[in-house]
Amino acid sequence: MYRDPRFSGLFDKLQRGDGVPPSLLQKIVAAVVTVAVFALALMFSVVLFAVVLTVGAAAWGYLWWKTRALRKAMRAQGEARMGAQGEAAGAQGRGLVIEGEVIREVRTGESAPRPPGPDA
Repeated sequence: MYRDPRFSGLFDKLQRGDGVPPSLLQKIVAAVVTVAVFALALMFSVVLFAVVLTVGAAAWGYLWWKTRALRKAMRAQGEARMGAQGEAAGAQGRGLVIEGEVIREVRTGESAPRPPGPDA
């Protein structure tokens, strides 16, 4: 393998020439540094989580505030439609919703519109 002579000093510094195991003091310093780095990473992750949570809550509040007129108009339109349908609609309520599916009654007989057939 070719080694660039400009970087030979770097590789020499990275090698452990004598193979002596680390002393007790080196192990303690390594453990303290590891715990400090872990605590610093945990602190930054908590701060990042708080910032993301705050920005998300602010965005939700902004969208909620900006869509309040639309929600009010939709609510008024629904109430007007229910009022226009008369007492029969009031007796039925606002409809039956089960697990997100809307169930409506389909009237059969002469009053129900017929689907177009092959002769139409």
